[in-house]
Amino acid sequence: MMHVGFWLWVLLLALAPASPVHGADRPQVRVTEGLIAGEWRGDLRVFRGIPYAAPPVGARRWRPPAPPEAWRGVRKAAAFGAACVQPAYPEDSVYFEPQMPMSEDCLTLNVWAPKVAVKAPVIVWIHGGALLRGTSASPLYDGGEYAKRGIVFVSINYRLGVLGWFAHPALSAESPEGVSGNYGLLDQIAALRWVRRNVAAFGGDPANVTVMGESAGALSVAYLLGVPRARGLFAKAIAESPNLRAVPRLREPAFGLAAAEGTGAVFAKTVGAKNLVALRAVDAERLTGAALAARFVPQPTVDGAVLPGQLVDILDRQEQARVPLLAGFNSGEVRSQRALVPKAPADAATYEAGIKRSYGDLAHAWLRLYPASDMEGSLIAATRDAVYGWASERLVRAQAAAGLPAYLYLFDHCYEAARARDLCAFHASELPFVFGRAESGLPPNWPAPGAAADSDLAEAMIGYWASFARSGVPSAADLPVWSAYGMEEAYMHFTDRPVADRDPLPGMFELHEAVMQRRRAAGEQWFLNLGPSAPPLAGSSAARLRP
Repeated sequence: MMHVGFWLWVLLLALAPASPVHGADRPQVRVTEGLIAGEWRGDLRVFRGIPYAAPPVGARRWRPPAPPEAWRGVRKAAAFGAACVQPAYPEDSVYFEPQMPMSEDCLTLNVWAPKVAVKAPVIVWIHGGALLRGTSASPLYDGGEYAKRGIVFVSINYRLGVLGWFAHPALSAESPEGVSGNYGLLDQIAALRWVRRNVAAFGGDPANVTVMGESAGALSVAYLLGVPRARGLFAKAIAESPNLRAVPRLREPAFGLAAAEGTGAVFAKTVGAKNLVALRAVDAERLTGAALAARFVPQPTVDGAVLPGQLVDILDRQEQARVPLLAGFNSGEVRSQRALVPKAPADAATYEAGIKRSYGDLAHAWLRLYPASDMEGSLIAATRDAVYGWASERLVRAQAAAGLPAYLYLFDHCYEAARARDLCAFHASELPFVFGRAESGLPPNWPAPGAAADSDLAEAMIGYWASFARSGVPSAADLPVWSAYGMEEAYMHFTDRPVADRDPLPGMFELHEAVMQRRRAAGEQWFLNLGPSAPPLAGSSAARLRP
């Protein structure tokens, strides 16, 4: 006769709650490198800190990402990986977050997935931060609300600053392709390839991946559209506040920018490195600090191998990826980026004279959009439009011209805390709404939304974004139909609620497109080259007055 304790154990086992799927306390998934164990968050499976590439340290610094090594047993994937090495934000910045652990060994990604998913749509999130700062571990980028809506959400780290966007003649010489720079962009492509290989194991559909980013992440999305080796790795794209600057060429000056290799060679001398061995031996944080002091600008490089040309040229030739696109910008973008805004002249007469000198036959259009009656407000609006508004609409127009579904938005929502700090619809302020959590995960200095209308708008926006990831069409139940941009220049205006409208800022795109075309033809930079002190435009009556 069996001991009574045995039967008691059987009874307790029978009454115990059902075990999670996979028969484990932690959800487990097998990826190409081995078995990983994440954690449960309600009915969601969350996996953090998964390596998608080998650590780019030592001799691997400033090389294209290599595949990660396989492991034996079960790898814990419950904690975020280290942030890529970067300088801290100033403590009074609206974007400041407490410093997280940093390392060059930072090429990891995170996955939020429904408990059960089969061929679910996938979003791959690329964080912002001027290609200098940021991490996928930011609470602002929690993908849980997307996973609740049946989407497998992936966020990635990529190399930043001088460690991710550094070109140098010696690096090009050791490269089989004869190029250098663009390591951060190559990291993003490597992450997308990892997703293509592995996302089905999480229940995602590798044929239905949306690449999504904001600010530098949106810039990255724009370049992924133009990079041939990213073809086929994503089926849709979302770009929140992109820009379309001219970027350096690898070996020769262009558009007022020094050659990328030349910039790198000068920087190497500032840290006393005589060769690559010495340069790779410099501590990563010391390099990052030196680059910040030297005003090194992390950005893509036109190298003819990874990036074949300036993105505006790629778009003009319709050589970009043929995928549906959702893109837009915020009405108060540069209210949190005042350093980008040109200084206003002493008086309205000086302002108007400067605009006429700089823009010639386009001055009337400029002054109609940005009048002298409110110089500060006009220069804030002009900077917003020249950097973000024109770029958003140009991307959407390019996809529409190629016969692809393309959707434009303007985020114009303000709330009490933002209004009190003159930060209505500031750069990145759409993020809490796009992530469906208007009041949670915010950095400490962020003006917090708090009204019921804010929660309603967040529910609406994540609904549109999630439906776009599913089908390529942004739609939400009981909300306005978001029409494709098309001939009518349709867009969605997000104020306290979504409002479908046409032509967000009449004349804005046409003016800044004309300015870009003339500066490009003259070999001049068009990015932030604006206002009453800007050089006269080539081909205008003002240009003919140049000494």
